[in-house]
Amino acid sequence: MAFAVSDELLGTFVPIAVYWLYSGLYIVLDGLGMDDYRLHPKGEEESKNIVSKWTVVRGVLIQQAFQIAVSLLLFTVLGDESGTVRKQPHILVIVLQFIIAMFVMDTWQYFMHRYMHINKFLYKHVHSKHHTLVVPYAFGALYNHPLEGLILDTIGGALSFLIAGMTPRTGIFFFSFATIKTVDDHCGLWLPGNILHVFFSNNSAYHDIHHQLYGNKYNFSQPFFVMWDKILGTYMPYTLETRKGGGFEARPVKLNKAEQTKAD
Repeated sequence: MAFAVSDELLGTFVPIAVYWLYSGLYIVLDGLGMDDYRLHPKGEEESKNIVSKWTVVRGVLIQQAFQIAVSLLLFTVLGDESGTVRKQPHILVIVLQFIIAMFVMDTWQYFMHRYMHINKFLYKHVHSKHHTLVVPYAFGALYNHPLEGLILDTIGGALSFLIAGMTPRTGIFFFSFATIKTVDDHCGLWLPGNILHVFFSNNSAYHDIHHQLYGNKYNFSQPFFVMWDKILGTYMPYTLETRKGGGFEARPVKLNKAEQTKAD
């Protein structure tokens, strides 16, 4: 007897599995020795980050539990009671839906993310939790306060899904891709041949700038494009330089006073 799993259920759990599998890949690479590709020396993970890795694992699992609950509720409310599976549209329509969803997600996350930096209460009590990781690493990508996870990731994902008009099956692939991109942006490595760096200038070095004190008011865009930072004056350009002792360092390019004032 065949056991059927709905696309809605897969869309809820597959991205979570992808998160840990892709993060696990970086853990394996780390064990093989990645000092020549790090954006920070290995020791800084312990000296600069305020929380332990086990605390991060627990925090991510809590957020993902909230994510599961909200996703299942969403699919229950919006689901088709007839049990029929929506037909997949033409591949070109799916590509267009991906582009729309990426734009919606980026727009939502930019403005919500930036507001959490502007609002001192939200930053202190909510968003600062994510910034306890000054030196990002892969499985810390979703280490957030549950409220932030709900606002930025869960609601942002739901809006992307609904506005783009995706089927649940398309959503499986889109959210898995968004998960891979988010993990990659927090991996703390600059790996040669990373295909995501070919298509997206929003990458691990770009986001690393934001996690540093000098970049706290810049590079809010996530997870795909950098357009809102450039349009609204919060873009901090950088150069990637080889660090003595191995690895790379993302160094900000000095902004002129007009750009500094606009960003502040």
